[in-house]
Amino acid sequence: MKEEEVILVNTNDEPIGTMPKMEAHEKAVLHRAFSVFIMNSKGETMLQQRAAHKYHSPLLWTNTCCSHQRMGESNIQAGKRRLQEEMGFTTELEEVTSFIYKAPFDNGLTEHELDHVMIGSFNGEPTINPEEVESWKWMKPKDIKKDIATNPERYTVWFKIIFEKFYTHINKNTKEA
Repeated sequence: MKEEEVILVNTNDEPIGTMPKMEAHEKAVLHRAFSVFIMNSKGETMLQQRAAHKYHSPLLWTNTCCSHQRMGESNIQAGKRRLQEEMGFTTELEEVTSFIYKAPFDNGLTEHELDHVMIGSFNGEPTINPEEVESWKWMKPKDIKKDIATNPERYTVWFKIIFEKFYTHINKNTKEA
């Protein structure tokens, strides 16, 4: 199976080529990515715990799903595809922000991504893909914020960065976070 390619971009999110995913993470090259946050009607956010065998950040908690867009795929299409692949459902998504971050891992890899953050709604139970996801849970954003402050080691590096953008957005657009 051919390794997944990521879309290399400049700081304006203009594509400048592709590269195998692992190589991009080894070289810390800026590439396009997305992060999906799913909320329910109670105002809770669905978190996933990464599968134990993942090559980085195994068993850490993170946003509902995240990955990389494929060539010719819109951000929304990519988010819906990965939501189905990881969590077993799809829903309408809205892109709310994008930003660049760089996060090194203990294993020598680095995420250097222009991340598109999307939000959607869902009130059911996911059918998780055990190749990708160990577990899942609903949490109120204010409780996630407190738990990140108390137990940062339980969460992925990128989630701690992205969560602040998400939290700021929902605080501007809802009564209770």
